[in-house]
This record gives sequence, structure tokens and C-alpha cells, in this order.
Amino acid sequence: MHTYYGEITDAAFNAMKKIKLLICDIDGVFSDGRIYLGNHGEELKAFHTKDGYGVKALGASGVDVAVITGRTSNIVATRMSALNVKYIVQGEENKLPALKKMAQQLNLALDEIAYIGDDMPDYECIDYVGFGIAVQDAHPRILSIANYTTFNRGGFGAVREICDLIMLSQNTLANASGASI
Repeated sequence: MHTYYGEITDAAFNAMKKIKLLICDIDGVFSDGRIYLGNHGEELKAFHTKDGYGVKALGASGVDVAVITGRTSNIVATRMSALNVKYIVQGEENKLPALKKMAQQLNLALDEIAYIGDDMPDYECIDYVGFGIAVQDAHPRILSIANYTTFNRGGFGAVREICDLIMLSQNTLANASGASI
């Protein structure tokens, strides 16, 4: 099937129709994976407004968004709060138990969950959910198990791409509106 982003398989497109929850890693997915450290210990990350718009639009379409990250950062809490992300789990180096707990609390089947990641801490989650996604510049082992690989790199619109494709598959993309954030 041809989309705005390129060709995707019918299987991937059909799997996206079922998604009720998109779970994202942060470093390497929402950001390009780099962490900027200042002389006084301050930490900075860059987030793309395209991804922000996609997350807000996906949430407004009825699909929840969550993050599970191994690091803990006020920057992440602030950014995800601004995007109305309902479920934020930080400081979880072993992400699969957090994912399983979230799925159980939300009463979701595995084929209703998509997970997007980029590196080995995301392996188990990508392999476990119904629709595992790797960003374009993910580790080769992650690329080898993903159901879908984004055309965009992490931190440069990969999350937006997935949000758009889920909405396209669920016939809600045409109704997306709002401001970039």
C-alpha cells in the first residue's frame, strides 16, 4: 500500500487498524538519542514539533499514547505532559514488566498495542506487542524483529509518521487538527 511516507505492507496497515495504545521509548525515538550536558549538570534534549503534533492528533483521535523510558528526567515529564500523554513511566530499565502492567490495567490485547523503539532495551517490548516498530536508525537487531521500520529517523518525525499511519489506517487522519507543539 502506498502512503504519504512510502510503501507499507498490507499486513502492517491492517495491524495498525487495531491499535488502541502507542507506547514510545524516548531517547532515540522522540529525541535523536543525544543528551546535552551543561557545565552545571543541566541536561537538555531536543524534541521535534512534528512528533508533538502527531501525538496530540493521535490522542484526539481516540488512541492513547504512553512512554516507557529507562532514564528519569523532568524534561520528559514536562514534554509529555504538554502533549497530553496519559501514561508516563520513567526509570524502568527493564521495560517489559511496565508494559505488561500497563496492558493489564488498560485491559488491552497485544494486537491493540504498538511499541516504537530504537535499541536493545526496547527489544523485549517490540517482540512482545502485536505491532513492534523500529525507527529508521535503530540498532540492526531491533530492525530485524520489527513489524515496521519508519522512513524517518528517531527525533526527526518517526513518531509523527507512526501517528499519521495509525490515523490513516483508522480513517481519522483527515480530521486531525490543532497546532504544532
